[in-house]
Amino acid sequence: MSLIRADLESLPAYVPGRAIPGAIKLASNEVPLPPPPAVLAAIAEAAASANRYPDLAVSALTARLADALGVTAERIAVGCGSVSLCQQLVQVTCRETTDEVMFAWRSFEAYPIVTQIGAATARTLPLTPDFRHDLDAMATAVTPNTRLILVCSPNNPTGTAVTHAEFERFLAAVGPDVLVALDEAYHEYVTDQDVVDGMTLLDAHPNLVVLRTFSKAYRLAGLRVGYAVGAPDVVLALRKVCSPFSVSSGAQAGAIAALDHAAELLASCAEVVSERTRVRDALLAAGYTVPPTQANFVWLPLGERSAPFAAHCLDHKVIVRPFAPDGVRVTVSTPEENDAFVDAAASFAG
Repeated sequence: MSLIRADLESLPAYVPGRAIPGAIKLASNEVPLPPPPAVLAAIAEAAASANRYPDLAVSALTARLADALGVTAERIAVGCGSVSLCQQLVQVTCRETTDEVMFAWRSFEAYPIVTQIGAATARTLPLTPDFRHDLDAMATAVTPNTRLILVCSPNNPTGTAVTHAEFERFLAAVGPDVLVALDEAYHEYVTDQDVVDGMTLLDAHPNLVVLRTFSKAYRLAGLRVGYAVGAPDVVLALRKVCSPFSVSSGAQAGAIAALDHAAELLASCAEVVSERTRVRDALLAAGYTVPPTQANFVWLPLGERSAPFAAHCLDHKVIVRPFAPDGVRVTVSTPEENDAFVDAAASFAG
């Protein structure tokens, strides 16, 4: 008899973006700029106490977030990146293998992984032909077994976003008995005023949880800090299943310093937005289909041409992220790195 759960043999591994010396890495939605000096200094100062365990409750960062977001601390759970919080959401909602976690597909690749780790059943609904969430279909597909719904907006990897009106209609249709998590990892890059801001809906919908991260706009991907905002009972449950000491002292100090320097950090988002428009326009001019994006990446729905396209870009020293057989995601980076990608894409004849 095997000592390990048999179902884990089919568990898909999370595939990190490749990194090859000398090549431009546009595969992981990382920000090319390092954290500001003040943030690095705070991290270094915290590292001097690395012989001590970190604050189990992440209390200082929780209080700082509560102040910044205008909510009470009991409504915030900090975790080791928003991926960890997604897994915790599965753990607190699903008890049996018949319990379902619903999400669109294609969406964030961690969703099916955390669902299977939690011994739940994944229920996927296809995106619309224009690569957006079909929230009406998702609401209709809810069953008595649906425990958790994950909605990624802007959606990774397509970049498309859910509007406020769509999401309000969705929440009303789903009702209060299913937990809905709105994953807003790319919230800071949103410029469309119609796109939903989950924080504005929390008071009216106790079954809503908003997930955000310090990995993208705040440039702390390597420190792994994310947070959930929701009803106190949901947040308490998330804290109970959190791995102890999962947020390091350096990560907490870096996140607090990032919030203190938010104006500087978020100002650089405008540069990304300008570049994503330029890159998308260039790709459209070259004949590619590229849906409008509200994130720091673009999506090329190349289907079976995805792998050859990624190989062609690699031949040109540019690393992109293929999601065969659906498409390729490309991070928007500096103008010089974006130019290298656009040139590679223009010469693709596959």
